[in-house]
Amino acid sequence: MYSTVYYLHSWWAYLVVLVLLVTTINSLVGFFSKKEYGAIDFRLALFSLITMHIQLLLGIVLYFVAPYFTALTENGMAAVMGDSTLRLYIMEHPLMMLISVILITVGYSKHKKKLTSRPKFKILSIFYTIGLIFLLSRIPWNAWF
Repeated sequence: MYSTVYYLHSWWAYLVVLVLLVTTINSLVGFFSKKEYGAIDFRLALFSLITMHIQLLLGIVLYFVAPYFTALTENGMAAVMGDSTLRLYIMEHPLMMLISVILITVGYSKHKKKLTSRPKFKILSIFYTIGLIFLLSRIPWNAWF
């Protein structure tokens, strides 16, 4: 089960980063060029939200079936904090990804309440850009390449 969930989580992450990057760039361009908010913009924001939440669910399952989790239960938190690899996979990566999902969810929810294009793009630009930065900051790059 671990290898299947790991495979899904790893490959789905490429889609998440790509879609979130496209949506963030689109919202920044829309904000700075003062274009009208349309159906494509809404679908991009929604698709980013959906892919992030699917990735979150895969990550939660992976967290509890991964061998790293047994290191936490067997050795305790002190051993995890002393090992940079364990700390990345057990503490830093899950926490930053959760914050990123929360930011994107809040940004999506807040942008729907705005009535005109410029505030919609502004909210999406702020929350999605910060979410993307948090996401990129704690991806285990050595496991990706």
